[in-house]
Amino acid sequence: MRLYSRWQNSAGERVRIALDLKSIDYEYVPIGALSKQEYLRINPQGLLPTLEVGGSFIAQSSAILDYLEETFPTHPLLPTDPIIKAQAKAFAAHISSEMHPLTQMRIQKMIGTERAQDWVQHWHRVGFSALEQTLKLKKKKTDFCFGEEPGWADLHLIPQLANARRFNVDLSPYPLLLTIEARCIELGAFKKARPENQIDYPDRKAT
Repeated sequence: MRLYSRWQNSAGERVRIALDLKSIDYEYVPIGALSKQEYLRINPQGLLPTLEVGGSFIAQSSAILDYLEETFPTHPLLPTDPIIKAQAKAFAAHISSEMHPLTQMRIQKMIGTERAQDWVQHWHRVGFSALEQTLKLKKKKTDFCFGEEPGWADLHLIPQLANARRFNVDLSPYPLLLTIEARCIELGAFKKARPENQIDYPDRKAT
């Protein structure tokens, strides 16, 4: 199993967290090791990440996570209760569909860096406010977003909080999200998945 990604790719980070939570062995292939045309032959979308399984390729982090959840039952990422499971998926989808796209370089180039930062800050405030309120409204309080173990929602949340900091988003109004982040970042799977711990991280190349 190979994961094609880049150190600074939050969708790839989500998948790395999931792979490590499930204790799945994989080879990390930095996208910089391939030419653009080589990667397009693997993934015609040209987006990150891509998971290679037995010579077949899966694009889009959501599809990859679905595959991992269905194929590797160890450490399930989703709750068993159908309603809570749906809530966890909705929480994650808000991040991946409404918040994350604005941080992508191709979007920033189209709308201009300065304007992009304003957009990112605005929509992250809207998004994080909704996610904070979602956790406040939960009937049962848990250590992580939707359970006593980190899962689907948490592995989307943590990379997005890091993204927000890159764009100088004030996170102080979201204490529940920050409390969950503090728990997650102490865990091995989240530490191992961090950008600075990838072999293609710039500072690592210089050492």
